[in-house]
Amino acid sequence: MFFVDRHEAGRRLAGRLKHLRGADLVVLGLPRGGVPVAAEVARALGAPLDVCLVRKLGVPFQPELAMGAVGEGGVRVINDEVVRAAGITARELAEAEAREEAVVESRARHYRGGRPPVGLEGRTVLVVDDGVATGATARTACRIARARGAARIVLAVPVAPHDWAERLGEDADGLVCLHAPRHFSAVGRFYPAGSSPIDDDEVVACLEEAVVHPVSTRRAPSGHALPAGREVDVPAGAALLHGRLTVPDRAFGVVVFTPGGSGRDSPRDRYVAEGLNRAGFVTLLLDPLTEEEEADRAGAFDTAGPARRLADATGRLRDEPGCRGLAVGYFGTGTGAAAALRAAAEPDARIAAVVCRGGRPDLAGPRLPAVAAPTLLIAGGHDRQALGHHREALARLRCEHALAIVPGATHLFEEPGALRKVTDLARDWFFDHMPAPAVPATAAHPAHRRRRHTV
Repeated sequence: MFFVDRHEAGRRLAGRLKHLRGADLVVLGLPRGGVPVAAEVARALGAPLDVCLVRKLGVPFQPELAMGAVGEGGVRVINDEVVRAAGITARELAEAEAREEAVVESRARHYRGGRPPVGLEGRTVLVVDDGVATGATARTACRIARARGAARIVLAVPVAPHDWAERLGEDADGLVCLHAPRHFSAVGRFYPAGSSPIDDDEVVACLEEAVVHPVSTRRAPSGHALPAGREVDVPAGAALLHGRLTVPDRAFGVVVFTPGGSGRDSPRDRYVAEGLNRAGFVTLLLDPLTEEEEADRAGAFDTAGPARRLADATGRLRDEPGCRGLAVGYFGTGTGAAAALRAAAEPDARIAAVVCRGGRPDLAGPRLPAVAAPTLLIAGGHDRQALGHHREALARLRCEHALAIVPGATHLFEEPGALRKVTDLARDWFFDHMPAPAVPATAAHPAHRRRRHTV
């Protein structure tokens, strides 16, 4: 596979990254050759563009051979194997580091024109280069992004050696490559031999274009105000259920929360819902029981009834302004996990994905083999009872499914960072399995409408 130029490579690469559109995404291009590629990716995905300053540490007598790399913030990666094979002394290595660190600082000022770096805290960072050879530069870029607070890092390149995933180790959470040939000599051979090299002026032009003509994203940037939710009444069969509906602008999909206990007021579910709202998902936190049933609790382990109500509510929600045409997923907790799976098992359910946090998915029992929606079960590493219930349910599922274990977490995921991990897992599962809308849906509810109404 060869590329006309780096812009064409970026457009082709963007086609493989459409599942990230709508994420709280930042695209980082590696100067110089990676920036035109990254600019096309950022434009296609509607994401802000920045550079990640990394300099290769070339072997003194063979500069094209990388013995490591340095980057912003003092991050460094050393290829000990190359250093030993080339007989590089500690002094030679230190001199190379100091020289390249000075270049990093100078180019950061020049490329950004005095602008601060784009914030990465809590966001998905897409690191883009025009190709990977040894992997040292890419690894350093990923570590820089991690040090700056990135929640998830995906490395994407047009071309790399066939064993590039092994070279990158665990520095990236995801890897995307268009072409990984077994016989690989250099990145440049996959681009026209007569093409002009990328210079600093082109890097600056790409960045300035992104600043002058920013592209809106589906996910609200981290730290921005959340869309306001509103109380709704949802007819479901003979019952009238209460819920809280939040509709962000340019929504990517809809997630209905089906709790088993504290309903829409669950602080844990509201935490996850807010994370999904930031990611561009409509959320409906639904009370599966009426107020009278909640007070009685005689049918606490009945999942068939709540499943029917959930299916009815989902049908009405699909016609709600701001939700029309969007894929729908379920997020179940407690006995609501079984209700979500039962509802997803209906022949005409059309549910794109299901995520269950803890709870009792096993109570869906004989309906589990009929679930067609890709299903992720999340359990705490210290919640042995839930792990048993989850594994029992997994054994009966026939759809695409996975079990994610949050290390150290217990039943309520109250440990530091546990709910954030749950949120990240749910967000990524829904993004990976929900088709993007052909035309972004727009919230149709003015901010001043806060009163309860009927869906």
